[in-house]
Amino acid sequence: MVAALGPGGLRLTALDANARAMGLQPGEPLARARARIGTGIVVHPADRPADAAALERLCLWAMRYTPVVVPFRESEGGDGFFLDVSGSSHLFGGEEALVSDLAGRLSANAIPARIALADTPGAAFALARHSGPGSPRIVAPGAGAAALRGLPVIALRIDPAIAESLRKLGLRRIGALADAPRAPLARRFGEALLLRLDQALGHRPEPFVSLSEAPAFSASRGFLDPIGHQNIIVATVRHLMEELAHKLAAAGLGARCLRLILHRVDGHSSSLDLGLSEPTRCESTVARLLDLRLDRLGPALDAGFGFETLRLDVTAIGLLAPGQAALAIVPALGASGLGPLADALRQRIGRRAIRLEPRASHIPERAAAQTPWRVDAVTLHWPGGGAYAKPRRPLVLLRRGEAAEEVIALAPDGPPQRFRWRRRLHRITHAEGPERIAGEWWHETAPTRDYYLVEDESGCRLWLYREGNYSAPPVGWFVQGLFA
Repeated sequence: MVAALGPGGLRLTALDANARAMGLQPGEPLARARARIGTGIVVHPADRPADAAALERLCLWAMRYTPVVVPFRESEGGDGFFLDVSGSSHLFGGEEALVSDLAGRLSANAIPARIALADTPGAAFALARHSGPGSPRIVAPGAGAAALRGLPVIALRIDPAIAESLRKLGLRRIGALADAPRAPLARRFGEALLLRLDQALGHRPEPFVSLSEAPAFSASRGFLDPIGHQNIIVATVRHLMEELAHKLAAAGLGARCLRLILHRVDGHSSSLDLGLSEPTRCESTVARLLDLRLDRLGPALDAGFGFETLRLDVTAIGLLAPGQAALAIVPALGASGLGPLADALRQRIGRRAIRLEPRASHIPERAAAQTPWRVDAVTLHWPGGGAYAKPRRPLVLLRRGEAAEEVIALAPDGPPQRFRWRRRLHRITHAEGPERIAGEWWHETAPTRDYYLVEDESGCRLWLYREGNYSAPPVGWFVQGLFA
């Protein structure tokens, strides 16, 4: 048996089969158990850190079934875990085969388990914990609410005091609780009760924070005197990256994503993620990016009374070929030297760098798309030889053409002489065109467009088009872009 300090002294927390056969129950005072059974029973003190470490190892093992594994919290008993198998059950031949394999492996290692599969984590917990021992319980999709109705309300992972109060009111089962008016329950027991009920029934989502594997490359440093100055944090990260660089070099790898975890003296932790365009082992590069990030955060990074521990984890890696570094003055900048620039801008403005990528279409609004910037794809292979090769395209391209009003143009193919756009009258002094672009017949039938590059009296250069022609009205004029 295992005992831990609880209300009124030592209480039993875990029992083996022999203890249960003697009629002992978890939560019973140890003194009462000894009075009933005798003083010869073997009692081990509870070791919560060791139990948590064992559960974490078991969760990491369970990642063979799904990457989303969440250990039970203390309010759930801390003696199990959730598995989200919605996207991985087919890899094991279906849900029943996966559950059977899990139960068989646990049984082969002498780990007793109660397993349930349901639509929601709350329903699975309730069925596994309170439906009695036996074979794994598998509930068909959509049948979770019916399966929960006969279970006690304590199965909803609510406070035992609330469960006892509900029992005194006659609400002993989940079905009776679900049928009761919600407003009186919320006034008397608060939002927590209805939240747990809705989560179990699938009316509200229950977010998961999945347990992650320990990083393969990690370095940390503690301080007797807590730190908080930006320069000291950056210098510490530089030293930590130097330690990681040797391990990464031995594996032929470089860091693509890094996570800095800062532990305050009051127990609060905060983290900063750094993403790089290309793998690196350069401590100067990492320190420079972190310095830029801290500049942007400013007071948002609350150091409190100081940070006592800093840990740097490599969360994503990439292959990095070995190179001669002895004669190098600066680290390699990658393709066109754009990698460090993109990384620096990302830390400065806090947004992901993007680029325009050509598409197989001659319709202006379909000819390019925004994609994440990649160091291995900085060369733009635009049709026609370059990004701004003839025919010229405006620097600012509107998502769709905006109607121009009060247009005076020379028919049938002449450019406009004046028009009003965005409540401003534009008198044209110079025009080029037309450039005819027909619709793509394999998408849908679209009218032909005649594009003109025009410049007004103030020097504003616009790109507009005429949709349709005067021989078959109606005719419309639209502005689609602006040149620098």
